[in-house]
Amino acid sequence: MRTIDWVDGAVEIIDQTALPDRLTVRRLHGVEELVAAIRTLAVRGAPALGVAGAFGVALAARLHEGDPVATAAAVHLVENARPTAVNLALGARRAAARLPEGPDAVLATALAVRDEEIAAAAAMAERGADLLAELCPPRPRMLTHCNTGALAAVVGGTALGVVIELHRRGGLGAVVASETRPLLQGARLTSWELGQAGIECRVAVDGAGPFLMARGEIDAVILGADRICANGDTVNKIGSYAHALGAHRAGIPFIVVAPESTVDHHTATGADVEIEDRGPDEVLGFRGTATAPASAGAVNPAFDVTPYDLITAIVTDRRVVRPALGERV
Repeated sequence: MRTIDWVDGAVEIIDQTALPDRLTVRRLHGVEELVAAIRTLAVRGAPALGVAGAFGVALAARLHEGDPVATAAAVHLVENARPTAVNLALGARRAAARLPEGPDAVLATALAVRDEEIAAAAAMAERGADLLAELCPPRPRMLTHCNTGALAAVVGGTALGVVIELHRRGGLGAVVASETRPLLQGARLTSWELGQAGIECRVAVDGAGPFLMARGEIDAVILGADRICANGDTVNKIGSYAHALGAHRAGIPFIVVAPESTVDHHTATGADVEIEDRGPDEVLGFRGTATAPASAGAVNPAFDVTPYDLITAIVTDRRVVRPALGERV
């Protein structure tokens, strides 16, 4: 099953807010529906958001054919549904470039974005597994953060796709999935995906990761990115930076896996990236239940920046870059 796809004139997604309790497929017929799904994280993950952006423009082209003002407004809405991940706006703009040729041309480009992400996932899995075989002891014990499997892409995934490929080769030791606050995307989604693949995993609170590394229980950290800056800084789910510091101190590889489409040569460093703050509710409660007193405030950055010199390697579908050794993307 694909995380996101175009089916009979509508966008179909796996609703990630329902997991792991229910596997629910939603059909989205309008641009506003799709934008709401993006903002509520029913569909999320850099590659999946790139496809969602392109499909959103395809919906706009069909729904507002002959009305360029309404089409432009809908495209703007899609592009700006979330600010930090580069793939969303990139996919939308790529599809929008075909608007003068009509809805069929726009859809053809959107489907091409989807197919390229599928191919990229397969290439990253192979290249990443090869790299880990080079850098790690046999059957490495991996720590991963947030969710980077098929749910974050279309199929396969990024970092979790590498983990699953290692398992397929018989070369995986163990997996620790950090729970990934505040929405528990590691505990809810990554552990579910690993279970679907027949891979056992242990869930750890985010703060335990660096200590597990220091205690010698982790051989490598592997995670994704929502944006890779021109200097090699990576932007990923909040908590990634702490894991990078832990890996650096423990002397183990810190590997970022993301498609080439996530590389943003127009953004010089991580300091130039707008970091989405998702408001207090996700920190002060969970699924409608308050976990903090009403008087408490919160700060909720959805992402953080890992400096390039803490990154052992960036694996894309086309290449391996080693920022800590001075290589630039």
